[in-house]
Amino acid sequence: MVNSSATNILNHVAFAVGNGVSVVVCLLAAILILRLKLHKKLVYRLALYQVLSALVTASVGAMQVVVINYDESKTIYVRICTAIGLLQVYTQWMKLLFTMWVTFHLFCFALLHKNLKKLEVLYVVTSLLVPALIAIVPLLTYAYGPSSNGICYIYANTSVAFIERLALWDGPAMLMLIAASTAMVVMVIILASQMHRRSKYEQITDGDQFLKALKQLLPLAAFPIFFFIFEIPVFIFHLYTTQYSTPNEGMFITTVVFFSLWSTSSGAVVIIHISVARICGRKRKRIKTAVVNVLNTGL
Repeated sequence: MVNSSATNILNHVAFAVGNGVSVVVCLLAAILILRLKLHKKLVYRLALYQVLSALVTASVGAMQVVVINYDESKTIYVRICTAIGLLQVYTQWMKLLFTMWVTFHLFCFALLHKNLKKLEVLYVVTSLLVPALIAIVPLLTYAYGPSSNGICYIYANTSVAFIERLALWDGPAMLMLIAASTAMVVMVIILASQMHRRSKYEQITDGDQFLKALKQLLPLAAFPIFFFIFEIPVFIFHLYTTQYSTPNEGMFITTVVFFSLWSTSSGAVVIIHISVARICGRKRKRIKTAVVNVLNTGL
């Protein structure tokens, strides 16, 4: 039984607060996209899917506080913990798949010059259905349960849970995020080289359609890179819990912070990108107006 010691209470509160902040940031980002009607453009819809998946992931994380007094002798706690663990796996995979699809779409557009708008439905359907198939596996093997820190996930005290945690999340997630992050870095390097060579032969202006599209799409490259960076401490913590049953509070709190940043970074990237784009747009508009006024006055 996981007791409700002061440490475990602190763990749950930290998890709830960290994910609560993520919920607020992602909610603001989603509202900003919808309020400005940016979702009419595919690039912002992809960002919206990413933000909404991050919002749901953080919301489930905040729900961990419900089992702050977990008692395995009470059926209701066992069922709630199982449900939270299942939802946690589902939402994490949903966010991961949306991240991978964003990476795929950006890579194809930037380097292969293919606009895959018709695949939007595929992006959404697979990101919603595939996680369900994965999340049900630990349910069938009774692998959901609380960790020594009291957090509900694939933490049942069995060898099956250890294997499934590695096979159903840690292993695939790290490999996919390494691949996605590498692809984004390579893409940026290639694009920078291409734009540099192109600038030697022709003048590239803000009116260039490909350049405008890239300015909208490139901020999406931050999604897989940030996800990968913030997943590393979580991966290390999961490996630690596989080897040691005694909780390491310092490592756990660090993991809570980085887990929360999974979602917070998604919302923050969108908010910063939209804010900078609008500020730069206003400046360009003011400069253009000033130039027109000067020309009209003959000065």
